Amino acid sequence: MNIRSNMENSKVLFEKSLEKIPGGVNSPVRAFGSVGGSPLFIKSANADRIYDVDGNEFIDYVCSWGPGILGHAHPQVIEAVKKACVDGLTFGAPTKKELELAELITDAMPSIEKVRLVNSGTEATMSAIRTARGYTGRDMIIKFRGNYHGHFDGLLVKAGSAALTTAVPDSAGVPASYTQNTLVAEYNNEDSVRELMEQYGENVAAIIVEPVAANMGVVPPKKGFLKFLRDITLKYETVLIFDEVITGFRLKFGGAQEYFGVKPDMTTLGKIVGGGMPIAAYGGKKEIMDRVSPTGPVYQAGTLSGNPIATTAGIETLKILKAHPEYYKQIDESAKKLADAYRKMAKEKNIPLHVNQIGSLLSAFQTGEVVDDYDSALTSDTNAYTEYFWKMLDNGIYVAPAQFEAMFVSVAHTKEDIERTCEVISL
Repeated sequence: MNIRSNMENSKVLFEKSLEKIPGGVNSPVRAFGSVGGSPLFIKSANADRIYDVDGNEFIDYVCSWGPGILGHAHPQVIEAVKKACVDGLTFGAPTKKELELAELITDAMPSIEKVRLVNSGTEATMSAIRTARGYTGRDMIIKFRGNYHGHFDGLLVKAGSAALTTAVPDSAGVPASYTQNTLVAEYNNEDSVRELMEQYGENVAAIIVEPVAANMGVVPPKKGFLKFLRDITLKYETVLIFDEVITGFRLKFGGAQEYFGVKPDMTTLGKIVGGGMPIAAYGGKKEIMDRVSPTGPVYQAGTLSGNPIATTAGIETLKILKAHPEYYKQIDESAKKLADAYRKMAKEKNIPLHVNQIGSLLSAFQTGEVVDDYDSALTSDTNAYTEYFWKMLDNGIYVAPAQFEAMFVSVAHTKEDIERTCEVISL
């Protein structure tokens, strides 16, 4: 079917939303700006499926941009949340559930000795950077081009004309003074980091990295890259921060740091840690986290931090994942089948396509280049991606409405779902 001929209710809602909400959406990628047309307005979701307001049904590979590793509306999570709601939605006071979630996190990731709960990935990375600065007494940080760490002013930057440069703001409304202490290196390029550290190392509080880049499409680290970051940060007594908002509890229960065997000083978490509810976390070594108020001078607070409903969803989700380590093998195998289907299709049709897949994350780039950094990701043909996106949607498959996003596989995706998706890919 041509899905665009059966989106009348979504179109009406979008037009009305444009009058009250900037761009009609509350997060930019939802607007379908990268693929044209109007966005779907979702009415409900269950397991591997989402349903829009026009009655269309789709196999979902967006999974709410990552949280849905168990699929949508997992019965155990939903039941626990319902019970928690009866006791009250928010208290603004400590609860046992905050401790329980903290214990699950620290047991899963031994590098996190203490953890603070917050409400979004942006808040987690912002707070981690502030804490690293407070701990080291230094101002500068290094991030990587193509890595996204939320819309925090100090990290919402791009590189200038040269690869090694003090960053300039990547958004209106961000004063240049906010980013003057942010240095930008090239992801998967050790030399770019080494040069920055040789020049500025004694003033660099932290290096923050997505251990697997997933916001320029999925780009895994080259062999030894994360170990190099660990070694050079130890040399300069700089804090190494893994932004595991996406990879945390997805590649393995212990995240990318378990998957690659590299232990950071600090970690930021989100998405899966909240089981679909708005919650995130940052944590790390005891001596670093003890700099956070009220025990230390680094201030951070939040009215809804540790919210009992969100912590309930997170606890139940992590309990399920911990009890079923076989789930990780299942979703990895499903993702590999999809990646193989993309490669087979590209070979048979003789079209340029590069597929990156690691664990349950994958991206199919419309390019003949090997995609291992930001520049190579940008060689992807976004017009070709637009055609692909609508083909998938017309055949009942919902993938990210933008080339530079990840495809997420969940436990709820059945063998039949994967087989059907592979069939559609081959069309």
